[in-house]
Amino acid sequence: MQLARLSVATILMAMTANEHTVQINIQFVDVIELWLTKDENNRILWSPTIHLNPRYFDSLQKQAVPLDERALAALSHSAMALDIYAWLAQRLHRIPHGKPQFVSWAAVKGQFGVEFKRMDLLRLKFCNAIFQVLVCYPKAKVEEDRKGLTLRHSSPPVSARMVIVEKPGDR
Repeated sequence: MQLARLSVATILMAMTANEHTVQINIQFVDVIELWLTKDENNRILWSPTIHLNPRYFDSLQKQAVPLDERALAALSHSAMALDIYAWLAQRLHRIPHGKPQFVSWAAVKGQFGVEFKRMDLLRLKFCNAIFQVLVCYPKAKVEEDRKGLTLRHSSPPVSARMVIVEKPGDR
């Protein structure tokens, strides 16, 4: 069901800066095929085929940040901790050196805790989850205070590996 929802999702984003406006419209999926088959025990199996939008797929390849499977396993008991880990992994290494970014508790609530009525309860749950994340991602440089979080440039949780890819016909 979630796959079907993702296949029809459209992201519309508009940004204005210096009297210059840019609008981006993107769908993640160009084509999705879902059909049912039966295995030798007569159990029904899904056989999906998904064709991602080429621009979206290219952006995934360019912006991908590998996550540590051990950290994912250790945090698997908490959806919030997994979300925080993925958020920090993709964000911290993009922060310029010497230019920390501040994230207010209101912004944290908007991204991670809209269901919380009271900010003190959100902070308590978030701080508990981020403590667990920092145990699994010790390179992360995050400071918490009563106003919010200060994020500093940090290495990604998994170091990039160099891979040589040979194009067909380059021999």
